[in-house]
Amino acid sequence: MTDSTHLKLPYILPGQAQKHITHNEAIAALDTLTQLAVLDRDLDAPPDFPDVNMRYIVGPSPTGAWSGKANQVTAWDGAAWHFHEPEPGWLAFVLDENGLVAWSGTQWLPTIGLDAVAPMLGLNATPDTTNRLAVASDAILFSHASADVQLKLNKHSSADTASLLFQTAHAVRAELGTTADDHLHLKVTPDGTTWTEALVVDGASAELTLGGALALRSCELASLPPAAPAGRLVFVSDAPLGSCVAFSDGVDWRRVSDRSVL
Repeated sequence: MTDSTHLKLPYILPGQAQKHITHNEAIAALDTLTQLAVLDRDLDAPPDFPDVNMRYIVGPSPTGAWSGKANQVTAWDGAAWHFHEPEPGWLAFVLDENGLVAWSGTQWLPTIGLDAVAPMLGLNATPDTTNRLAVASDAILFSHASADVQLKLNKHSSADTASLLFQTAHAVRAELGTTADDHLHLKVTPDGTTWTEALVVDGASAELTLGGALALRSCELASLPPAAPAGRLVFVSDAPLGSCVAFSDGVDWRRVSDRSVL
């Protein structure tokens, strides 16, 4: 064996001449890799005027003197670049990003505290590729920084879903959100398969629909919707004798207070 297992430090062989060369090479490697902090991890070409013993992580598509050394740790000794291939679990503090990265075996991944994005985070819970943020807690507080506070659910397109799922023992029982359109839906399920839509609020008109029937909307008399089907409610803002709540009997709209036809 001529090199150490993990850091690949050269061993001094029995009877070796000029032992100091091998020893100094090992010391230089230790100086590079111990308490590893690199200036950058995105450069594909070496800097034109590197400082001696300054360390870098080679970028994903290296060129020039770094060619073929993607993701390796390198340092300039004043005359040449020396490269070190990382092993899974190596940590490096990236100075220009002010955070820590870890070598997974295939890529350098950000860890908690990096100014960029952590790939997963679990707080007293285990995240996965679907639930990249997992929290197990009796309560969760989102507090304002100085004034307002908002919780945002941003979906890709109107046909997608942005919703809150309510579960019992990890089995879904209710959903509230914009599901497959831009209307607000509230629906429930006894088994996670059969759904009943309890409420829909139209995203354009703010019409409220309960159980599949229009329940309430505000409109002027001239813009009343058709009276069919029966059982719907509207608030009419300029009905005869003033504003009122009206219901549909399937044929006509009638004032709730005296059942007169509008």
